[in-house]
Amino acid sequence: MASSEPIVPSSSFSPRGSANHAATPTAAGRLRVAVPSVAERVADELRLQLAEGALLPGTRLTESTIAEDLGVSRNTVREAFVELASERLVVRHPNRGVFVASLEAGDVHDVYTVRRAIEVSALRAGGSPEDVAAVRAAVEEGKRAAAASDDEALGTANQHFHGAIVAMAGSPRLNSIMSQVLAEMRLFFHKATVDAQFYQHYLPDNEAICLALEAGELDRAADLLQAYLDRSEDNLSEVHGEAGTD
Repeated sequence: MASSEPIVPSSSFSPRGSANHAATPTAAGRLRVAVPSVAERVADELRLQLAEGALLPGTRLTESTIAEDLGVSRNTVREAFVELASERLVVRHPNRGVFVASLEAGDVHDVYTVRRAIEVSALRAGGSPEDVAAVRAAVEEGKRAAAASDDEALGTANQHFHGAIVAMAGSPRLNSIMSQVLAEMRLFFHKATVDAQFYQHYLPDNEAICLALEAGELDRAADLLQAYLDRSEDNLSEVHGEAGTD
């Protein structure tokens, strides 16, 4: 992410346009809509680091360090923090700084409601051979991590598995929603992974879902995923102190 890339302030584009160009945006206007700002790309990178488990709940995020690491200005990082705070992935404490969020137990059901809505429907619709191959690749990635007893890599592979399922829908909007969900899930899972076998419990489920998908048994794959998510929610609710809640 080079700092030489131009930053287009959001205030420079008016969705209403001028009196002469209200119905026909200029090429430059279309470009500003299509190209994410540097701050959005910084937010994407931090969101990815959260989803990959590189940033733990409660970690203090330092503007100057992130700006130097990513080659952007501190103001750009500050803008990215605002976006992540709106997604409840970071929190700002006055006079203390910005920290990775520690999600509450009450968030578990809400996040799983979103997961069931987008993951199960994406799986039921199926995807191209390339999409299915990406799901298989994530399963195999998990097997290699398990064989190496690498719990962090296994957690990342599990994230890749669910991301690949949603990607089958071919929707950039759903992918964007899922990137936030995966970041939130990793924050939940940090507490759960005091059990070193936590992610390994999901490997057989991932394999069974993938086999059904490869066989074209889309309804069966979706039903397996639905049951998987129900068990996973119950598990996390128990870990976070909400056993037995609806």
